[in-house]
Amino acid sequence: MSFGPPPSTPPQPQWGPPPQPPAPPRPGWARKRIVIPAAVVLLLVGAGIGASGGEDSGKKASARPTVTVTASPAELKADAEPAPTVTVTKTATAKPKPKADKAETAPEGKAVFKVWGSAPSGVDITYGNDGTNLQGKGLPMEKTLTVDEDALYYQVTAQLMGGGDIQCSITIDGKTKSGRAQGGYNICSAQLNSDFSGGFS
Repeated sequence: MSFGPPPSTPPQPQWGPPPQPPAPPRPGWARKRIVIPAAVVLLLVGAGIGASGGEDSGKKASARPTVTVTASPAELKADAEPAPTVTVTKTATAKPKPKADKAETAPEGKAVFKVWGSAPSGVDITYGNDGTNLQGKGLPMEKTLTVDEDALYYQVTAQLMGGGDIQCSITIDGKTKSGRAQGGYNICSAQLNSDFSGGFS
């Protein structure tokens, strides 16, 4: 009896593709080819974000105006043109002046008595010289008397009867005296006295 090698088993059928041999490991330079471009891309993206942020901050910074003075104050004062001047003109209406302010004239040898103004409650007027006492009436009032050279004075008085504003005057030979009364029962009076020259002042 002889011993020989055991009989070989027939090969079993296999399903699917045949097994692939394991892939050889990548060399170090191949890994660098992937890592370096990825790092460059990340660097560029970061730079782009930083630039956009810098533009926004630049816009905000440029929103604040800056003033630069390149000349000294003395030069600015000497070279600066004067600012335009605006003139506002108001037209004022002249108030009517009382009659006494006008150049009073009286005929030669005459005395002129005047009373004017406002007296809502009435006014009591008297005029004349030291020898006469005449009663006036109404506003405005104007009376004329012949001058008596022997008279010591000529006068006019006007008393308010509860309110108003009146003026009075007397004129002889270009000389005038005047007075004024306001409110209540106040009295307006004006008087010209004779002098040593034979006139009145």
